[in-house]
Amino acid sequence: MRPRIAIDAMGGDEGVRVMVAGAALARHRHEGFQFLFVGDENRIQAALDDHPNLKAAAEILHTNDIVTANEKPSQALRSSKKTSMGLAVNAVKTGAVGAAVSAGNTGALMAIAKLALRTMPGIHRPALAALLPTMKDSDVVMLDLGANTECDSRNLVQFSVMGAAYSRIMHGFEKPTVGLLNIGTEEAKGTGTIQDAARTLRDAKELPLEFVGFAEADKISTGDVDVFVTDGFSGNVALKALEGTARFVTDLLRQSFLSSLRSKIGFLISKPATDMLRNHLDPNNHNGAVFLGLNGVVVKSHGSADEKGVANAVEVAARLVEDSILERITEDLTKITIGSPAAEAAK
Repeated sequence: MRPRIAIDAMGGDEGVRVMVAGAALARHRHEGFQFLFVGDENRIQAALDDHPNLKAAAEILHTNDIVTANEKPSQALRSSKKTSMGLAVNAVKTGAVGAAVSAGNTGALMAIAKLALRTMPGIHRPALAALLPTMKDSDVVMLDLGANTECDSRNLVQFSVMGAAYSRIMHGFEKPTVGLLNIGTEEAKGTGTIQDAARTLRDAKELPLEFVGFAEADKISTGDVDVFVTDGFSGNVALKALEGTARFVTDLLRQSFLSSLRSKIGFLISKPATDMLRNHLDPNNHNGAVFLGLNGVVVKSHGSADEKGVANAVEVAARLVEDSILERITEDLTKITIGSPAAEAAK
């Protein structure tokens, strides 16, 4: 039986129309999906009228209250019991749905989800994980991307366990490779925190992952490492740098192709290759960041995602529920060497 997904219909740049259209696309691809749309009933019902196949698999939980894009997490928490975002997350807490998807305010969603669902036993801090494109067929899992600006070695070990479990589900790897983001690959490089985490991971031989040591940022896009682990400050900086570089390259190509008649002819000849590049870098094909480490599945869709991006976020949420991400993480935490920071945390 396919999972039931709560959709915060009011989040994102375009709100109801895109969230409903994205769910309809996911439903078209996976006929068993069921949905609980949370938000303005009249607007949701009007959008559902355009998608008869989805309408039969959807329920609506009405609320007029929303979390705005610029709202502070503390403000969002105070009104979480009546906003579309808060009610969607609460549906996960009560078991009414298997997962929640929102394209709303990231900080507010993190705060609401953490308060409602709490962290899993053995996990001290949740992490924001996402799939990023690489030169190879499979994406790289990267975490933390901004949930925790400062982390200790225990947090990095736990992020490694969670990221590897996520990679196994999304890519089917038996033992994904895991690297700690560092300023060099030598064992003496980096802070004491990173070196302590590395020692624990090297000793954790029974974990279903292959720890490859330290990895530099230029390897994020090569596909040589399946899971990149770092603190939220460094991870968010790296993510923004990657996104900016991708925009720079595509904009530079566009300008170059428009610079002369010869360039325009060259563009027509190379269009299949440039279309492939644009599709590979399209963030909608990688949409759906996950708050790992909570007692429930919550997926953050990018605010500017189109219906294809929202469908991808829904599919990520469903996959994690179907393949029991929480149970996998719980089981893996028991395999860390006794005496390690993560093992002590799991007691």
